[in-house]
Amino acid sequence: MERKFDNKVVVVTGGTSGIGLATAKKFASEGAYVFVTGRRQEELDKAVKAIGPRATGVRADMSKLADIDRLYDTVQQSHPQIDVLYANAGGGSMLPLGAITEEHFDATFGTNVKGLVFTVQKALPLLRDDASIVLTGSVVGSTGTAAFSIYSASKAAVRNLARSWTLDLKERGIRVNVVSPGPIRTPGLVELAGNDTAQQQGLLDYMASQVPIGRVGEADEIADAVLFLSSPQAKFIAGTELFVDGGLAQV
Repeated sequence: MERKFDNKVVVVTGGTSGIGLATAKKFASEGAYVFVTGRRQEELDKAVKAIGPRATGVRADMSKLADIDRLYDTVQQSHPQIDVLYANAGGGSMLPLGAITEEHFDATFGTNVKGLVFTVQKALPLLRDDASIVLTGSVVGSTGTAAFSIYSASKAAVRNLARSWTLDLKERGIRVNVVSPGPIRTPGLVELAGNDTAQQQGLLDYMASQVPIGRVGEADEIADAVLFLSSPQAKFIAGTELFVDGGLAQV
């Protein structure tokens, strides 16, 4: 039986853990050749092994333009075009207004906005017409969150980039969409509570209490949304933001 992404070429940035890894695994299970990036070689090697034989890992910091170039040079060595780009690399930490530093601001916007912009722009010569681009946003891009304003602002920027790029790329039929997770059980989320497991569980329990359906999400649930937005079933969906948040930003 033909799989949804048989022999398609997919790039997943930030693909060594959490949502990125779950999504890369699902693309590979549907027949895609998957290129994943990560900043740490050991985690990258583990991710490639977990994804399977169609995975290629590229060590890269997506806030650095030279690393982005190296990613696409690696893709070109074996494939002439990219079918799906999932720009997922990003992150952030919590600091309240009054404690925000230049380093905090630059690190957050450097990866979540600057890195994303050039990840997409530098992919354009390789993206086939009618390709799909999916960007990772966040529910906090639309809601207020104490001590998380810089990260939240960076994700609000991602939302507008998708709107504007949809117009920039309409002649090529390239669709740009955003998937915006709510609280998802990932290493990046629980680490916001530090290294204490009780505090981590407390954070998850608190977040679950804020979600209308009463639980936090799983990385696979975001992966399902990314695959949908990348598939022919979503060919009339462009410039949109798909919230996968248990209703958190909707109710």
